[in-house]
Amino acid sequence: MDAIWLTGAEWLAVLRIGLGLWWLESWRHKDKKSWFEGAGISWAADVAAKHRWNAVRSGFDVVVKPRPRTMAYVVLYAELALGLGLVLGFLTPIALVGGLLLNLLYLVLMIHDWAEQGQNSMMALISVVALFGMSWQSWSLDSALGLF
Repeated sequence: MDAIWLTGAEWLAVLRIGLGLWWLESWRHKDKKSWFEGAGISWAADVAAKHRWNAVRSGFDVVVKPRPRTMAYVVLYAELALGLGLVLGFLTPIALVGGLLLNLLYLVLMIHDWAEQGQNSMMALISVVALFGMSWQSWSLDSALGLF
């Protein structure tokens, strides 16, 4: 594959690292204290309660609502782990699939909010391209360690 300035694999690494920085920013901008006190999950519960799809409402009530503190930790540390994994290129395919699933979850939960959908759609698209382009081939711990 011909490319300008960098190789194709290096451009995919740039895309992967940019996605990782996006996840780190998503983690960084959250008010951790209020999230751990339940604000983030309370907001999501309000969104889920008004959701047009019954499966989303009932799924949220069964999985998330009974364990708000645990789910707050899951969301925050998942975003941090995804960001670090993608920036460093460590366990990259796992991070890309995890990020794709988290973006799809956010996409479904916020289906009515098109402002949020742009971000989630773009992050999901980048995840797919980085995954199938094997973006861990350059500038990654995976490549240095001979993983994948």
